[in-house]
Amino acid sequence: MKKIIKIMTLLFLVAAIQGCIVFNTVSYEVKLNDDRTGRVNLQVNDIKSDASNVSELEEDKNQLFNFMLNSDDFIEQMKQEGKFIIDRQLYLEDDELNGKLSFDFNDISTVEGMQYQAPFYFLTLGLSDSVVSTNGEVIYSAGLKRIMWDSSMTTLNFEMFSTDAEEENLVDLKKYLDSK
Repeated sequence: MKKIIKIMTLLFLVAAIQGCIVFNTVSYEVKLNDDRTGRVNLQVNDIKSDASNVSELEEDKNQLFNFMLNSDDFIEQMKQEGKFIIDRQLYLEDDELNGKLSFDFNDISTVEGMQYQAPFYFLTLGLSDSVVSTNGEVIYSAGLKRIMWDSSMTTLNFEMFSTDAEEENLVDLKKYLDSK
């Protein structure tokens, strides 16, 4: 599970964050074009910080609200990774801080390392990674599992559990959204 958390964090929260921002679940909707390019709509739910001091909390707030939400540098960094940002948002819903990110891609492998091998798209995960839902099929084998989708599908969906955002030691970041 740590592998998928790291991958998801790299996508939405960028490597610049020191591993202090956590979230409950992350959902992907991958809309494919005929030429295997496409658009990803990413949804991150219940964003919090596991900062253990004021300095770490300030760094997390700066990364989330200033860098990822508002910075042109974030857009450029993602562009270098083959992710062309269309939209990014942080918002409150059901008393939780959530985020949305939409980006276009030219190569499916930029989407969490997904692969295409005719006639399937697939995402390889560790056995401990928790798939909440998918419109694909989860296949288990020695030491790993894969979500597989038939190549005739034009929308690939999957949702992953990341961390229990109800833990008492996490800092709720929703109160900082209005101040930014």
